[in-house]
Amino acid sequence: MNFQELHHHLEQKFDGAITRAESDAIDPWIEVAPERWFEVAKVLRNDPQLAFDYLNCISGIDFCEPDAKKAAKVSWQPHVEVVYHLSSLTRRHRLVVKLLVPRWKDDQPGELPQVPSVTSLWSTANWHEREVYDLVGVEFSGHPDLRRILCPEDWLGHPLRKDYQMPLEYHGIRGR
Repeated sequence: MNFQELHHHLEQKFDGAITRAESDAIDPWIEVAPERWFEVAKVLRNDPQLAFDYLNCISGIDFCEPDAKKAAKVSWQPHVEVVYHLSSLTRRHRLVVKLLVPRWKDDQPGELPQVPSVTSLWSTANWHEREVYDLVGVEFSGHPDLRRILCPEDWLGHPLRKDYQMPLEYHGIRGR
């Protein structure tokens, strides 16, 4: 199934869940409404025509320009993208899925945005979701053990956020 067929198949199945698509990218992608993600993911894995049986990785990208002068020139509003790379080993096709979420839940700084966990569909999501939570600050609702994976449990903040301030000291040890 090529990308156009896949995109059409999903649009037919999920009215309004597929919000954008880009077929001309090096890795063609679809954007899914975050609140519909689990429903779409379940079909991506279970539909025999699609059979996305492997989750390669999940990435989190913070789209924020902390410099006010540069921020005035960007064409996008600050947000976080959660990007899933899926493969079908049986059908031999791949797909990139993007979810766009606000940087902060309900525009409250410090309140992390939420995305449904897909650990019940792809076991590899367990570690990938923990990494995105730890470094970018996205909570995965329904995750069985959402806790830091790279930073210590008492670490403050999420180091891959563009406005992250590295602490000068941690437990009495000075950096820099």
